[in-house]
Formats: sequence, C-alpha cells, structure tokens
Amino acid sequence: MFLINLPCVFLALKIANVNWQSKLNKAAHHTSDYSSTEAVLRRGQAFKITVNLQRVVQSGDNFTFIASTGPAPAESQQTKAIFNLSEEGASGWSATQEPSEPGCMNFTIFSPADAVIGRYKLTLQTASGNKVSSTLLGQFVLLFNPWCPNDDVYMANEKERWEYVLNDSGIIFQGLEKHIQQEAWNYGQFEEDILDISLAILDRSLNYRQDPAADVSNRNNPTYVSRVISATVNSNDEKGVVEGKWNGKFRSGTNPLQWSGSVTILRKWHRGRYKPVRYGQCWVFAGVMCTVLRSLGIPTRVITNFNSAHDRNINLSIDKYVDISGKTLHLTEDSVWNFHVWNESWFIRRDLGSFYDGWQVLDATPQERSKGIYQCGPASIRAIKEGDVNLDYDSSFVFAAVNADYVTWIHYSKKRKERIYSDTRKIGKFISTKAVGTNARVDVTANYKYPEGSLKERRVYKKALKLLGVRSTGKRAKNRRPRRRSSVAWRQNMTPPAQKPSISGKLILDASPVIGQDILLTLALRNLISDFKTIKVKLSASAILYTRKPKAEILKLSRSIKLGSEEVKEISFKISYSQYKNSLTDDRKILVTALCETKQGPSLLVEKDIVLQDPLLTIKVLGPAVVHKAVNVQVTFTNPLSEVVTDCVLQAEGSGLLKEQLRINVARMAPMETSTVQFEIIPYKSGTRQLQVDLVCIHFSDIKGFVMLDVAPAL
Repeated sequence: MFLINLPCVFLALKIANVNWQSKLNKAAHHTSDYSSTEAVLRRGQAFKITVNLQRVVQSGDNFTFIASTGPAPAESQQTKAIFNLSEEGASGWSATQEPSEPGCMNFTIFSPADAVIGRYKLTLQTASGNKVSSTLLGQFVLLFNPWCPNDDVYMANEKERWEYVLNDSGIIFQGLEKHIQQEAWNYGQFEEDILDISLAILDRSLNYRQDPAADVSNRNNPTYVSRVISATVNSNDEKGVVEGKWNGKFRSGTNPLQWSGSVTILRKWHRGRYKPVRYGQCWVFAGVMCTVLRSLGIPTRVITNFNSAHDRNINLSIDKYVDISGKTLHLTEDSVWNFHVWNESWFIRRDLGSFYDGWQVLDATPQERSKGIYQCGPASIRAIKEGDVNLDYDSSFVFAAVNADYVTWIHYSKKRKERIYSDTRKIGKFISTKAVGTNARVDVTANYKYPEGSLKERRVYKKALKLLGVRSTGKRAKNRRPRRRSSVAWRQNMTPPAQKPSISGKLILDASPVIGQDILLTLALRNLISDFKTIKVKLSASAILYTRKPKAEILKLSRSIKLGSEEVKEISFKISYSQYKNSLTDDRKILVTALCETKQGPSLLVEKDIVLQDPLLTIKVLGPAVVHKAVNVQVTFTNPLSEVVTDCVLQAEGSGLLKEQLRINVARMAPMETSTVQFEIIPYKSGTRQLQVDLVCIHFSDIKGFVMLDVAPAL
C-alpha cells in the first residue's frame, strides 16, 4: 500500500490523499514483481482506489474521471478518456462507487481491453452546484494483459503466461546444429527502472519524434508496438539501445559474449543519456527485446535458428564459392550463420486476419532495412509456414532464413565455375526455444515449415518463389533437385550434381576438443565405384565467426590418396594449439574443409564446423537460499592453458539475487591451475531464481555457467 499526499486546495471537495490499493491491485493484475512505486496495472481489468476526504460528500456532488496519456491527450486519438460514475464512456472506460466508511470513497475503475498502454494521469473532476474543480489523483502505468480474453495479446494457458510474461530468466541456445549449447540470460523485466526504461525506448523511436501524438495513439496495438521496439533496440536509425558489431576488436565497448543479461545493458543505455551500448550480436538484441516486450505485457520468447540463411536478394538461394584449395571466397553478399537468434511474440493480427494469429517473428538484429529502417517483423509464423511471403511484415526475409537452398560452387576463374552441390536440407535446422517451466530445449521447426521432402513442403516453396517473382524456370530452380534423403548417411545429406559422384567423404573429430588442447581429426574417403582412383586432397582450416565468416587461416596442406575398388581409407591430421591460439576468435569456432578432386568425375567438398569447448565451471550454493538472508556461493574453474594467465574477472548476476552485476578480480592463475572464488548474495525475491557466472579473461574466451536456486520467502 502506498499513499499520495496531495496539496490542500480550497475546492468544493477537499481530498486528503489517495490509496491506490497497491497490494490488492498488484495481485489481481499479476504485477507484484515490478519494482515500481507507481501503480502498475493491466488493461481490460478493473482496479480499485480509495479517496480519503477532508469533508463529507454532499448529495449534490457529481464525479467525473479523466484518464490521459501522452504529450497531447485527445479523445479522438484514444489517449484521453472522460467517464462518469456508473456509465461507460465512449472510450470504454468506466467507474463505479463501492460502499465505504465515512470520510472516504471507494472506486472501481475499468479500462478497455484495447486501451493505449503507457503512463497515465488520473484526474477526478467534481461538480458541486455551479462549481467545478479538478484534482490529480496520481499516475499509473497501464500494460498489455495476456490474462484478458478480449486483449489482442491474450494467452489462454496459465503455464505459458508464467513462462512468456512473468519468467525473468531464461535460456538462449547457441553453438552448432550438432552441438547445441545452453546459455543463461537474465531478462530482469521486473528489476528497478526496467519498466521505465522500456517506456523510454518507445519515446525514443523515430515514430515518436516525427509525430508524438499519433505514435502514442497507436500504442494500443501490439503489432505496432513490437515493430517499433524491433527498430529501437538496435542503434542503426534511432540511436537505440544496442550497437551491433561483428568485426574487429571490442576495445571501445563490451565484447558481446560477456553480456549475461539485459538489465545491465538497459541501465547503461538509460544512465548514459541514451547513448547506444557497445556492443551486441544477435542473441544480445533478442535478449534485450524479450525483456522490453515482457515488461510491457506482450508474451515473448527467444528463438534460435541453426544454419540460418541471410538471403540478401531474397531469391531463396544461398550461393557459396570456394577456390581450388577449398578456401571460402566472398563473391556474394549471401551468408549462412551457424545460428541466428530472434524473438517470437504472441498476439492476434487484425491487419492480416485470424488465420495468422499466434506467434509472430520479430528480429532486432540490424541485418536488412524494412521500409527504410533496420527493423524486422512482426511476421506471422503461419504466413512463413504457408509461404505467404507477400504479407506484412518481412515474412519473405524470415522464410528465406529457414528455407533457402545452399548451393556450393568451385570458382576456377571469372569464366569457369563448377557447381558441386545443391543442399536442400542445410538451412533452418533445429529451430529451438526454451521449454515451458524447464530449461529443456524444445524444437519448433514444424511451426516454420512442413516436413522436408513432403508434397506440401514443395508446394509451399514453389508458391513462395512465385510470390517473390523468382522464375521457377530459371537456372537456379532448374538445377534444384527433389528433396530426398541420401542413403549414404556420411555424405551429409547433400544432393549431388547432375553427374553421379564417384567418391564420398566425412570429417570426423577424434575427441571433443577443449580450448588449449590439440584438435585431432580424421578424413574418411570412400570410392563408390569399381575403378581405381587417385584423389588429390586439399585440407584447410580457418578460424570463423558464428556468422561463418572466415577471420584467419590456420592450416593448409595437400595429400594424394589412392583408392581401390569401393575401398575406404582414412587420413588423420591435427590442428595444434600453437597453430590456432593466436587466430581463434571469441566465438571459438573453426571451419575445416577438404576439397577432393579426381581426374574424372565431379569434385567433392567436405566441411566440418568445430566449436572448442570451455573447461568446466562449477557453482555451489553453500546453504539454503532465503529472502533477505545472506548465503555464500562458491565458484570453481580451471585455467585451460599451459601458460600463466592474469587479469581475469569473475562476473555474477541474477534477478532477485543481485541488484547490480558483481565483479571480482582474479589476479593470477598458473598453467592448468584450478581456482575457487567465494562471494555472498542476499536474495530479495522468492521463487526459482537463476544465477549466472562468467569468467572473463583476455587470454581465452569467456567461461560461463549458471545455477538455478529455489529461494524461500523470508521467515
């Protein structure tokens, strides 16, 4: 409960203070977790206030309420509502007076399910005889309401509402399609200042600056609000929250891999007078946008698409070129990222029709402009699955990200190139999100496309080509082969060229590599025909970013191998730590390729993405976790290198556990030394909480871990 003391004004009706029934309203509106001194309410639902008076109400007193939001409130724009007691106004707002004790008045006020969201002022206008007076009762924040059946963001399942609106921590999946990793993320949408910052993000948008009144008027629509947020979370147009960077060093900011949550980022942006925070990559943009949308009441989750296509010309074909040694050439702006992270939000699409209601893709990572601005979505996943790539917003871009073909060419010269594969299965694999109620991975690929190779999938693909104006009789489509699974599993499901291949191959890791250790590999080759063959093998390895962009060549060697009739042979080789240690990027990824050429028959290109594993980091909570009671946490980690490392920092954060990010210096670690750091936390919220820990060191990429705590209420 909190009281607002109002100045004593000599009016017909004198109000001492207003009780906003904080505890009662927060519980009813599912807003108890917000760290705000203002009333935080959800639209389409009644709330109660008590007005304490300095004189008894007269029988002739008439009361009118005015609720207003934005810089220029107007009834015509739904940013101002005027409503009397016991009658619903034209705006859908209403108020009733409840029984009360002498000296006070109890009111129940109801907002419509399509009200504009944001910060409101509530004014009471009193008419007594021929005198009219107005008193500001206070301010409140109105949010979207997933619990209200008439709200566009209504979500029927209570467990899903808890996960996608109320859960303030989560998992973002990263890595490779064959090595999916969990990364903890602190959304922290209920932490102090985060709701205010989320509202400030809306007020920093280009739309608001161009026409503030019109922008606020449109904030009743989750389609509009989410699209504005997707543009303003990145800094490309509006000087928004996060500045992206995928190349070079991060000395003038923070390495994107070192972020573990949104709270620190959003506060840094706000405290820095809206200067973009450096730096972010896709999972950072998605994590921040999830925080903002959940704080505003829109059910939102984070999605990871493995082998995600960035199709610059939207022709549903990603062309990759390699030279005669197997090295990737940059002859096209298309690319395939090991993974890409975006968001889905849940709401109905009044602009498209009810078929397209439900999950909508939103992407704040600044990849391509949409209507002149770096923004993406909302794109209905129903539209993506059905190939309706002509529908708003940006459904063609997302369709390509999960459906494009991957065509590989050997580039001999400007006049000569050899098409060696058209891989129809590579793009859009293991599309993942966190499960409801657990940290398990849920595969949602079926939400985005029909089963590979099915008749329905082929029809949808052809429909998309037609809508995009890509000629199905063109060269790319003519070479496209039916989607069928190869009977030779270790050819990695690649559709062969028109000429039947005579060899197949596979790169095999001898052991899961850990940073600081040598990488042992084997290339297994098989002669698929009865003729004797001599094969020239060109092996290469490059350090790459998660976008698969090569950064430095690590290994290059050639071998010749002779294969008899249907013979299998293996070539073993290694990439030593000394070869990769100075070239490895923070992404810890290496691309190994083997280009195998024969005098007769098509060439074979075998690729393998490798991600180096972090050494183990263990977290132990040394005792029961109870609200407002200190408990120690012990973190144990090992220097993975055979050399001394210095100037490491252990970072920890977690909503409900630490109000600010904790940083502890780790001065020195000997080669392969195991160290232990202990620190204290004082939980301030009960329930299941996530504590993230990150060992940051200039000598190797971050070592991260997390632990879930069940925090008991205060005794």
